[in-house]
Amino acid sequence: MITQPAPIDVPVRVLSGPTTLIEYAGLRFLTDPTFDPPGEYPVMPGYAMTKTLGSLLSPDDVGHIDAVLLSHDEHDDNLDRVGRAFLPRVPVVYTTVSGAGRLGNNAHGLAFWEKVTLTAPGGTEVTITGLPARHGPEGSEPVSGDVIGFLLTADGHPSVYISGDNASLDYVQQIADRCAPVDTAILFLGGVRHKPMLDAQLVTLDNTQATWVARALDARRVIPAHFEGWAHFQGTRDDLTEAFSAAGLSDRLVYA
Repeated sequence: MITQPAPIDVPVRVLSGPTTLIEYAGLRFLTDPTFDPPGEYPVMPGYAMTKTLGSLLSPDDVGHIDAVLLSHDEHDDNLDRVGRAFLPRVPVVYTTVSGAGRLGNNAHGLAFWEKVTLTAPGGTEVTITGLPARHGPEGSEPVSGDVIGFLLTADGHPSVYISGDNASLDYVQQIADRCAPVDTAILFLGGVRHKPMLDAQLVTLDNTQATWVARALDARRVIPAHFEGWAHFQGTRDDLTEAFSAAGLSDRLVYA
């Protein structure tokens, strides 16, 4: 088990779907940039994803970002048109190895468990660890593509886990074995099932699985993301609140 420093509520703000602004140890991170207005995104003939809510902030309103943590680049609900145009404005984009190959320029691919370090203006070194994730059932990568999660750590600061579009509880257990307890867990939820693909199996965590992840990671604080703003997300905020209440974890769930 890892000893966490005294709890500090790391500033986190969910802007839109998976897009989350994190201020950590003097650095500002943005996950999976999605800034497009509501609209439809074709996936295949006869099937489209529908965005229902826009971002709380525009790219200009976000301000300086030190790094983008991009769980994957191939799906519009995690990197849309305006979000893609935003990427060259930041110093570095951490993402999957395959995604870095597609994006080029300032994109840096991380393998599972690979670590990189950024130095904040005050001198604090922040370690970013790429974490295992899978966007669907075992063997789904050829259909759903590669995806990665992240862990932020720094001396004297609580850890922050960003799940990305992970649906693998086996991978969560591996992360828990190495990294628990995690102070803040930003979980991409939504319970997404796409009927035309992967036999409609889960490609992101659902609400019940989120409570399991909270316990496995021994997370002090769970911040849900990627669960509102798209028509393919399942359930409501009330459903999520009820799931955490039924699991006896209401005190850990924080809407940001």
